[in-house]
Amino acid sequence: MADNWWQNRRVFVTGHTGFMGGWLCSYLLTKGAIVSGYATTPPTKPSFFEAVSLGKRLFASTIGDVRNLPALSAAMSDARPEVIFHLAAQPLVLTAYADPIETFETNVMGTVNVMQAARKLEGLMAMLLVTTDKVYQNNNWHWPYRENDPLGGQEPYSASKAASEHVITAYANSYFPDLGIAALRVGNIIGGGDWAANRLLPDAIRSFAAGAPLILRNPQSTRPWQHVLDPLPGYLTLAKRLAEEGTTCPGGWNFGPAAEDCQPVENVARQLVQAWGEEAEVRVERKSGIFEEKLLSLESAKSRAELGWAPKWHLSDAIFASVEWYKSHAENADMWAVTQAQIARFEKKSAQHGQ
Repeated sequence: MADNWWQNRRVFVTGHTGFMGGWLCSYLLTKGAIVSGYATTPPTKPSFFEAVSLGKRLFASTIGDVRNLPALSAAMSDARPEVIFHLAAQPLVLTAYADPIETFETNVMGTVNVMQAARKLEGLMAMLLVTTDKVYQNNNWHWPYRENDPLGGQEPYSASKAASEHVITAYANSYFPDLGIAALRVGNIIGGGDWAANRLLPDAIRSFAAGAPLILRNPQSTRPWQHVLDPLPGYLTLAKRLAEEGTTCPGGWNFGPAAEDCQPVENVARQLVQAWGEEAEVRVERKSGIFEEKLLSLESAKSRAELGWAPKWHLSDAIFASVEWYKSHAENADMWAVTQAQIARFEKKSAQHGQ
């Protein structure tokens, strides 16, 4: 995005201490935005948030829980946002199995609270709420899911995120008749700085760094893999359009990777081994007692046609950048500089492709 629309634009991001929220804040800062964040303490140690010293780079960084409506409302009012990005969530499938109550409270009531707090704001121009590719009623068919396919969920995480989308629709229709509001659905995000448990990339990095094999629980599960940076230009383009045109482009928006980057877990793991080198190893454990969908993919034709968005980094680029980031962190590099360099490299490729 070459224009200066984001310069000095006030932005409020929930979930800024998390992996994707941290990258979004970093990207917004490169655009000149005035960014305020609201989230619980970083969910892992180490974390992207701490590695890049993000807290000191923001206009405000409030530690709080989206389930706490008074605290959230106060932080939002202080920030006076023109644009809200809601990313705060319990994002892990296996954690949702272990603690479904917290998952539903955070993902559903957290979204209710964000929408409720926003009702009190003046000057709000757009609100974008990030959900997941798992919101769709999954039939394990071989064609990708479109925005008008039914929502659903057969396990607590996906059900909670589908329910949060119903909250978004209800609030948009009932309380924000003129405000541009959208739900953003992305694929399996990877990139440097994710240390969550039971995710392929951080599990691989921990295993390889320790000289241990990476154990795969569902090697043939197929997912739409993409680097954390790839959907962000689409987010910002849509936010600008919502701000300028209001309710002309509401609803759900897919920002998925290219079709060839929807690959089985085992394929991605083998590519990680190759990128890491140093005798990294993968082993397959074919028994898993946890239900997970076998096939997920997203159709992003709407974002391509209406926003001019398209993914820029293929899976090989995403894996290279991710491994580069983690190895730099292990070498005690300046991780803000590394992150900015990766953003600049990504932006250069985006410019070459006309976005």
